[in-house]
Amino acid sequence: MAERFDVVVVGAGPAGATAALVAARAGLSVCLLERGPFPGSKNMYGGVIYGRILDQVLPGWFDEAPVQRWITRRSTMVTTDDQALTIDFRNGAWSRAPYNGATAFRADFDGWLAGKAEEAGATLVCATTATGLLRGGDGRVVGVRTDRPDGDIEAGLVIAADGVNSFLAKEAGLYPHFSAEHITLGAKEVLHLGRDEIDRRFGLRDLEGLDIEMLGCTQGIAGGGFLYTNLESIAVGVVLSVTGLARSGLRPEQVIAGMKQHPAIAPYVEGGELVEYSAHLIPEGGYRVMAELAGDGLLVTGDAAGLCLAAGLWLEGVNFAIGSGLAAAQTAVEALAAGDTSAAGLAGYRRRLERSFVLQDHRKLRRAPDLLLSDRVQRLYPQLTCDVAEGIFTVENPSRKRGLARVALDAVRRSPVRVRDLARDSLTMLRSYG
Repeated sequence: MAERFDVVVVGAGPAGATAALVAARAGLSVCLLERGPFPGSKNMYGGVIYGRILDQVLPGWFDEAPVQRWITRRSTMVTTDDQALTIDFRNGAWSRAPYNGATAFRADFDGWLAGKAEEAGATLVCATTATGLLRGGDGRVVGVRTDRPDGDIEAGLVIAADGVNSFLAKEAGLYPHFSAEHITLGAKEVLHLGRDEIDRRFGLRDLEGLDIEMLGCTQGIAGGGFLYTNLESIAVGVVLSVTGLARSGLRPEQVIAGMKQHPAIAPYVEGGELVEYSAHLIPEGGYRVMAELAGDGLLVTGDAAGLCLAAGLWLEGVNFAIGSGLAAAQTAVEALAAGDTSAAGLAGYRRRLERSFVLQDHRKLRRAPDLLLSDRVQRLYPQLTCDVAEGIFTVENPSRKRGLARVALDAVRRSPVRVRDLARDSLTMLRSYG
């Protein structure tokens, strides 16, 4: 006989664990399904956790969350084969509560957050895959099938938090725009260096951390690179267009190896002992191609809905997952109390997201994904930017120094970038980031 819950949440990542925590805290019976042996066991993570949304879910979270380092330095690096221009920002206030961002191991962080859901009363079931949706006579989703014998789970509402390429959202017909063109592959190496060496090498102390985002370092494949510090190790990796990667004939680890040899990166990674390699798909299509968020008896949240913000300056996912999981749980409580879990009865979910940073940021930056993955931003603009910097800092005595405007104009004239494209892209950037 099928088990019965008010809500079944599929996926115990940050979105699913948050949804389960908030729904259980409200008094609903909740089943949190995780196909890995424990939450976070299959998650690859290559960035920073930004915790302001956690303030609403778990006030004072930073006193107990299992973080590695607090990010006090943010760097953006633009590279060519042998050049690099870096903007580096450091803020001492980010090393104190409430902090701005942190690095963490997902196995630790996801387990901690799922544990909070369990403490609130949710039932966590691991090593179990939701293989499909259960439907009632009227076609409404009424639960999920699992890979366990007699493992059907009935529920008043299903929350799909099963990650990018969500099978549940696809089965429900809520992903009409899904395409490989909108998916990237994140791959990373974790290199052990030791805490003292990391502090010395990156100019850090105590639990200070550094996050570097890179452009132009992926051997012509659309994407970018990253490096960030853990307590005893660093993570270095790439995010690559899956279609571009397929066309290149390269493997992700080859691209990482090439990036590690760049003169701006090699001193950071030298002597690091490889302790882990992992890869994971990432939804980067943005606002225009994300999944429909609700169907009869079903809500879609986190990466399953495409709610990962890849906008160059801002590369964020966990905070959007937590924000959408919170909204999904609040909607579940409201809809179940009203006895209406139809798509119309669940419309409050999108309204909540539209009022929050989750969809406000995605809508504002809806043009960014196409622009960032274009050949101009990936290849031509990094070269142009570095050439301008080289022109500024090259000393050509006894010739008199050129003005900055002249240096920039000369670089543009030498570049294959067309002025009309530069103007159009500048306008797009202004609309998106202004």
